Amino acid sequence: MKVLAIDDQQLVLLPLQKRLMDLGYEVAIETDAIKGLETYDEFNPDLVIVDLNMPNISGFEVITHIRITRDSETPIMILSGNTKDDAITKAFELGVNDYMKKPLSLIEICARVKNLIGAPEVEGSIDKNANVMIQQRCVGVVIPCYNEEERLLSEEFLNFINTNSGYHLCFVNDGSKDNTLSVLKKLQKGREDYITVYDCDKNGGKAEAVRLGMLHMAKKEDLDYIGFLDADLSTDLADFDDLVKTIETSNFKIVSGSRISRMGADITKESARKIISLTINFIIRKILSMDFKDTQCGAKIFHKDVIDIAFGKKFVTQWIFDVEIFKRMTIHFGLRKAKSMLCEQPLKRWIHADGSKLSMKDSVKIVMQLAQIAWVYRKRKDHKKCDVNAKLEIV
Repeated sequence: MKVLAIDDQQLVLLPLQKRLMDLGYEVAIETDAIKGLETYDEFNPDLVIVDLNMPNISGFEVITHIRITRDSETPIMILSGNTKDDAITKAFELGVNDYMKKPLSLIEICARVKNLIGAPEVEGSIDKNANVMIQQRCVGVVIPCYNEEERLLSEEFLNFINTNSGYHLCFVNDGSKDNTLSVLKKLQKGREDYITVYDCDKNGGKAEAVRLGMLHMAKKEDLDYIGFLDADLSTDLADFDDLVKTIETSNFKIVSGSRISRMGADITKESARKIISLTINFIIRKILSMDFKDTQCGAKIFHKDVIDIAFGKKFVTQWIFDVEIFKRMTIHFGLRKAKSMLCEQPLKRWIHADGSKLSMKDSVKIVMQLAQIAWVYRKRKDHKKCDVNAKLEIV
């Protein structure tokens, strides 16, 4: 039995293809709907699974091609994040056999496939407990790594991508002097569709590593959101997924994790670091004119359309580039609009990891770097005003 699946997001298709092949189906996948129509004519599938919202041609056009142009009764299942009643009605009027709304589990999808076209006879057993949710969105995560050979929690990253569809991890090796690159290559082997290793020849610091990784991931067309996360996983991956859920169900452009101590949360810091953090945070609030509780949390998720604004140019500082990101948003959109685009979300868990690269001495240096940010970005803002005034004078 042959199944053709068409969706513009490869991260949606890959786990679906694997699961159906494990069940004994012959599966072809296409991220380009036009090529999908060509594959349909050549592959002659017993079932077509198609998304509705795709570039170039929509899922409706695929249905029309099968039902009208080819006058075929091949069963068609819709797998889409479009939950509008008019879209669902139109799909059934065109002759689809089933409509599945993302997100939903692979187990349910496969059960619907079996119900529609039957199941192949296969030897061996399928792990029914290894369930994966097919999500509506696809997310890229940048993880900067510098000398992480001993601290990189490879198993936790692998378990996450194995049980959470729609994620692509990008590990940036920031010119490590140990065997970090070898560890990352081993982690990537056989998982190239889900893991990228971006290697920097020289150590440029966390800010530049994150920036290069974010710009690299922005080139992937099937990603909706891109974020970054610390390699030591002081922020839990499940917590990061909560940030993603917030941005996909809101109009926010940036959702930033916040290490705020609260009832029910597991937030630990060294006492000395906590005192310095409070002092630094006070200065940051003055610079940004925003009531941020924690700008420096290493877990943030961005809508793809603000990546160039936030990361297009090199950062002035190495450690507190997060402040620069928010400052750039303010300069580009204006303070009032920028505030409406930013969300600070408390984390359920954050643990200070032993071996953290940021020492107490570095924390003191941050104060000087904040002064540098205030000066550099104030000058940029003043220059922008001067340019506007000059134009008004000319007029």
